[in-house]
Amino acid sequence: MTTQVVNPHIAQSTGLHTISVYVANKPGVLARIAQVFARRGYNIESLVVSPAMDGNFSRMTIGLSGSPEGMEQIIKQTSKLIDVLRCTDHTDDNAVVKELALVKVRVGAEQRAEVLQIGEHFGCKTVDLTETSLILQCTGNSEKIDALIGMLGKFRIIELVRTGKVLMARGDGLT
Repeated sequence: MTTQVVNPHIAQSTGLHTISVYVANKPGVLARIAQVFARRGYNIESLVVSPAMDGNFSRMTIGLSGSPEGMEQIIKQTSKLIDVLRCTDHTDDNAVVKELALVKVRVGAEQRAEVLQIGEHFGCKTVDLTETSLILQCTGNSEKIDALIGMLGKFRIIELVRTGKVLMARGDGLT
């Protein structure tokens, strides 16, 4: 009988994971990392990639759901890739987590004030305004953006773009 040791941090999570991967900024690195997830049957739900402070490296923030046991294997396998310097599950960490959303709403003059009031309540910026539509920009945690979208649901949302989570560990923690 074998006993599998699961990282208790991962085992306590709810199935939604936010993983940070610090990698060499080279072509093909993203494809190799995506293959690790695909081989294990995990679907990447959000992905944000940007250069790190040192342009030779990039940081990937990957949002996905799945079993804790499989997640631990994915982190181990991803960490073994030659261009990966660090792969960490930040799901329950003390970190600053933000997301950006752009929401285009079809509104006429009679609904515009109410939509703008909802946007103001959520701290949105109005980044485009026409006679028939407006675009709200919202930043915050995923729950805030979900709530905004819920409130705007009674209007006609014609387009929605979300970045997915980005995060940074608080204090001396490494992201």
